[in-house]
Amino acid sequence: MNIQPVILSGGSGTRLWPMSRELYPKQLLPLVTENTMLQETILRLEGLEGAEDIHINAPLVICNEEHRFLVAEQLRQLDIEPAAIILEPVGRNTAPALTLAAVCIEAAAEDAVMLVMAADHVIENKDAFHKAILNGHQQTMAEQLVTFGIVPTAPETGYGYIKKGQQVGLDNGAALIEAFVEKPDLDTAQEYLVSGQYLWNSGMFMMKASVWNRAINEFQSDIFNTCKAAYDGGKTDHDFYRIERETFESSPSDSIDYAVMERITESGGGFIASVIPLDAGWSDVGAWSSLWEVNAKDDHGNVIKGDVLAEDTENSLLIAEHGLLTTIGLKDVVVVETADAVLVADKAKAQDVKKVVQWLKEQGREERSSHRRVYRPWGSYEGIDAGERYQVKRITVNPGASLSLQMHHHRAEHWIVVKGTAKVTCDGKTYLVSENQSTYIPIGATHRLENPGKLPLEMIEVQSGGYLGEDDIVRFGDNYGRK
Repeated sequence: MNIQPVILSGGSGTRLWPMSRELYPKQLLPLVTENTMLQETILRLEGLEGAEDIHINAPLVICNEEHRFLVAEQLRQLDIEPAAIILEPVGRNTAPALTLAAVCIEAAAEDAVMLVMAADHVIENKDAFHKAILNGHQQTMAEQLVTFGIVPTAPETGYGYIKKGQQVGLDNGAALIEAFVEKPDLDTAQEYLVSGQYLWNSGMFMMKASVWNRAINEFQSDIFNTCKAAYDGGKTDHDFYRIERETFESSPSDSIDYAVMERITESGGGFIASVIPLDAGWSDVGAWSSLWEVNAKDDHGNVIKGDVLAEDTENSLLIAEHGLLTTIGLKDVVVVETADAVLVADKAKAQDVKKVVQWLKEQGREERSSHRRVYRPWGSYEGIDAGERYQVKRITVNPGASLSLQMHHHRAEHWIVVKGTAKVTCDGKTYLVSENQSTYIPIGATHRLENPGKLPLEMIEVQSGGYLGEDDIVRFGDNYGRK
């Protein structure tokens, strides 16, 4: 039986602002290792291949449409060809996302066992994780829907819990799920810890695609029907699969737990839900305090990343992305510096970062959704300076990549090449611009920028005009399927 990794990569990670943003969320960031969290999620399956005659399929990723090129690039960096990258035009929680994956698998005439993982979790002990997967696989062969419960190490009030029932696995610790429990208060969480009957709800699952489809159709047929119709009405677009937007928008929003797992514990409906204990150094990295916990610390208990001088500072998380960060006489704090924002917080109040993000949203601030450096399928651009009727950007174009054939109604552009060679098309004329050379694109000119070389093209763009917004783009042709 094949195991099909299904990676849910639709989260926004708002509690890790200012590093995590709507258009560049935490699963796409290298927060613990040099690899991003999405990449680590894929890599931790290495070594499981061939165990007990199990084959691990290439990963199937469900992601936000806005993140598609970033996800594809991170898979390319690992030299991995995914089974599919399914794009969600809007977020509808985990149950519809998983249903899209299950429908996709069955459409390929396969009934693989889905291993459902969030793209933004940390698991330190890979061997223990592999063992739990094999234990879960045993239960899926009995048509069970399996979740993984984290063996608690503290009376945690930030997680939901799973109460274990009757044991069903002979030697793997699997038990029926007696109940799902909402986040408890501290006293109740302490009782759960002492009892030994409760596990943290990890949000990881295993089940056959056919079993999930039957279960979601039984308990939430409207989710199944809309997701199947949206998938069947979709189409392949380069490296991605675009589902039919309007149909998917009509799907109810619900989690895997609420839509199916809890209903099985309440009524059964001919299905069995079981839980596998997992003790593998797991964290969902749901706040800056969690990131401090899972990272290596210096002799003073500090987690330091970037250019940081910590004087008389203890038990703190200090991250500098853009410049020198210095601290003096601090304890139990979080300081995160990026190119356009700085966060300073009491580590115990780390969860309240979401209040800052909400304020940014209400104020319409760009710092909520994007960084100063904005990534595009062809490369990236970064704002350097801006004033009345002008702005300056640093543009990087990947080897062999090109921007769309486009024009602007309200701005002219000066391009100065500082590294590499640019191939420029302007009103039908094509020419090369080398290092230390420049060119001018008038208002209304149809133009395109390409990098014909094998090294990144770097250039400075000076825009001038009455309106300089990114929406002043009329595209006539695009290699990446953008409107």
